[in-house]
Amino acid sequence: MNAMTSNAAKRCVRGLMLGLTFVGFSAFAATDGGSPSPAGQVAAAGNAAASGGSVAYLQHLVDTHQLTEMRTTYNGTYGASELFQPEKLTYFVALFHDKVFWRVISTDSMKNADSIYRTFVAQTEQLAQVDIDALRLQAGNKYAEHMMALNQQRLQNLQQDAAQQQQESQQVAVQLQQAQQQAVSLSKDLSTTSTQLDSVKQQIHALEAQQNNPDLALPPPPSASTPASTGAPASSAPASSGSSP
Repeated sequence: MNAMTSNAAKRCVRGLMLGLTFVGFSAFAATDGGSPSPAGQVAAAGNAAASGGSVAYLQHLVDTHQLTEMRTTYNGTYGASELFQPEKLTYFVALFHDKVFWRVISTDSMKNADSIYRTFVAQTEQLAQVDIDALRLQAGNKYAEHMMALNQQRLQNLQQDAAQQQQESQQVAVQLQQAQQQAVSLSKDLSTTSTQLDSVKQQIHALEAQQNNPDLALPPPPSASTPASTGAPASSAPASSGSSP
């Protein structure tokens, strides 16, 4: 009888501890069909720790190295762990966020622990999906902004190159027009100079031909002029006579 009484007392104590554990869990378990709201996560954990509930008790067991980690699943910043206390053959299934315990359920049934663990893992997938989507969107926006900056810089460079090319084209057009005008002017100058050169060459050839001519070339004689009248009778040739002096 004493042994039976002792076993019954132990079962009562153990049942009381399990009851306290579930009471602690109910203090911070989420509403709305068991899906916690993000705003109530920190408040739930804080209330459980303050009341000495299952979260604080589990953290104490972890700190004192009384638990063995069976398995853990991470989804983003959320995770679920199944822990085992060999001394008491008790399983603890915990849901945590940012490595801080959030929900804890303890049981002495491995089957129940596995079922609760799978439920918690499914919840971490749902909870983390929002964070994962936000992370992807944030990365996509950052990449898009980066690409926008690169393309804007490229567009600005192309616009500067186009403006510079247009300016250079205008300068080349002006220089080409000036060169054409200069070419026309030089062509006229060349034609005039060539004409003058031909005239000078002709004069040179004429003078060379004159100098190289062996015939004596005398200037033409001056034309004869009539003597001027002086009033004296012109002498006439003496007339011939038959008598001698």
